[in-house]
Amino acid sequence: MSRGQGVLAGASAIVVGGAVMWGVFGHSGDADPPGATVPTTPATGAPNVTSASALPSVSARPTTTATTATCATPTVTVTDANGLTTALRSAKAGQVIVMAPGTYVGTFAAKTSGTAHSPITLCGGADAVIDGGGIEVGYGFHLDGAKYWVLTGFSITNAQKGVVADGTVGSIVEDLTVHGIGDEGIHLRDFSTDNVVRGNTVYDTGNRRDKFGEGIYIGTAHSNWCTFSDCKEDHSDRNLVEHNTIYDTTAENVDIKEGTSDGVLRGNSFNGSGMTNAGGDSWVDVKGNGWVIDANVGVDSPMDGFQVHNVADGWGKGNVFRNNTAKVNGPGYGFALRPAQNNIVECSNTVSNAKKGLSNVSCR
Repeated sequence: MSRGQGVLAGASAIVVGGAVMWGVFGHSGDADPPGATVPTTPATGAPNVTSASALPSVSARPTTTATTATCATPTVTVTDANGLTTALRSAKAGQVIVMAPGTYVGTFAAKTSGTAHSPITLCGGADAVIDGGGIEVGYGFHLDGAKYWVLTGFSITNAQKGVVADGTVGSIVEDLTVHGIGDEGIHLRDFSTDNVVRGNTVYDTGNRRDKFGEGIYIGTAHSNWCTFSDCKEDHSDRNLVEHNTIYDTTAENVDIKEGTSDGVLRGNSFNGSGMTNAGGDSWVDVKGNGWVIDANVGVDSPMDGFQVHNVADGWGKGNVFRNNTAKVNGPGYGFALRPAQNNIVECSNTVSNAKKGLSNVSCR
């Protein structure tokens, strides 16, 4: 491993220190109540609904963009939980289901798919609130094998998990407020590919189990592949996570699991002051391959700003960190690569108040 360069808090000089290999691997996550069922059939032939354009010097790693979701003229308007359940059950490609202001108590699922040209939209204002009825069991909203959906604008609270997407493709989760959650806020898993998670506000997670309280979670831990992805690596690939605000999470703000590849995490705002000892010790933990982590801003971490771990053979490689601002205010590094493998920390990153400096590897 190369020697680390670090920009120490309040100093302009570059200091050089020894590289450190730590054995901190995070937790397996993915906890679900007994009897929970999820689809195990991988999505195949998934088209990319986002256009790819290369970031400089990492042309092999796509940057995805997508049209902003909007709440168009409604085809269906719902005013209560029964109406929402009925509308979801009978949803068809191209429909726009609008939630009127109010509280929708229960857990809700979509199982019908839209198409790339005619997605199904569920939208509402922040005062349209899905209340899951308790943090112990249930998903506030579940994309249960449903592809090409747009979820935009409304709020989700008081559920075990906020939004769970299993086997979804080409869907957008945008401008939601997710809070008061038992475990993680938003979770893409079970071969969920080519999706966008954008502009959401996620906070107050981990109220059931702090070790499962991630803000946004991509993929499945290898210890749970036989539970959630038919004993296969969960290739939840090419997902774009951007412009989200995440804070007061007991575990990592974003957890990117082994098995996932070629995603982009950019322009997000992180705050790690809510993380617990059992939960997490960095804003972002990357265990997948080929992710670009770009232009994010983080403050207050109990250890490091960003971490990479290798917890399964062949994973935790080829990730690039660039243009991030890490105000760590903690005892670790801005970027801790454990091990370094062929991950890259570019010198465009800015780190302050990290006791150990910029990184445990040299920036490029």
